[in-house]
Amino acid sequence: MLGSPIEHSLSPVLHGAAYAALGLRDWTYERVEADAERLVEFVAGLGPEWVGLSVTMPGKRAALSVAAEVSDRAAAVGAANTLVHREDGSWVADCTDIDGVVGALRSAGGFTTGRRGLILGAGGTAAAALAAFADLGLVEVVLAVREPARAEQAVRTAERVGLEVRVERLDRIVLADAAADADVVVSTLPAGVLDARAAELARARCLLDVVYHPWPTPVAAAVAAAGGRVATGLDMLLHQAFGQVEQFTGRPAPREAMRDALAAATGGVVPLPL
Repeated sequence: MLGSPIEHSLSPVLHGAAYAALGLRDWTYERVEADAERLVEFVAGLGPEWVGLSVTMPGKRAALSVAAEVSDRAAAVGAANTLVHREDGSWVADCTDIDGVVGALRSAGGFTTGRRGLILGAGGTAAAALAAFADLGLVEVVLAVREPARAEQAVRTAERVGLEVRVERLDRIVLADAAADADVVVSTLPAGVLDARAAELARARCLLDVVYHPWPTPVAAAVAAAGGRVATGLDMLLHQAFGQVEQFTGRPAPREAMRDALAAATGGVVPLPL
């Protein structure tokens, strides 16, 4: 697992449980502190014993630069969280963050079908959410952002995956109306940013709030109290790890074992449905 900061990552819990359940006793999964520049240097020095790498911020864009092959979805997002080592020594880049959003919305959020989405924020997670929306069959999306000038990458992702996109300023949008109009809402904003506006988002029918500590967030609590379904960043983390394990090992991910390990590591704070 490459990223910075990395010491609190829960990915080793998920991968460790998976390898144990699959009987891969000699496999290891470790955290490596690495920014984007360090990632490029680190990957260049790896030998054939390495099968794959998970990548978190700030190295997801740099991960594309070390890959000989980039999946269509990673290219659309403009970032990769997964690098798979091929026998010829080259690397393949993919973005299972998309699987994470799709799985979280379907399993925990109860999402089945819809046309319109609302995403709060426009960073890397928002880009993955846009690709996930396309996979889920949505066709329109509103990006509510603090600074529209920083939404260019997200807008390009939306265009690549065929979504109609409109950018709104977060401090001007009527969130209650936007949430009610959307079939699904994803908040990628940091903890605390939306606390004062939680009541405005209570009309959301399906919400993924990527914040998972402390939980529940005021937004998640407001949506749940109003009868909406809520998915968390832990659900997203779990579902993105399934694809990584399968690409690294070539075997089906032991989903229940991974779920149970994550639940134990986080004190069972959320149910983590599969």
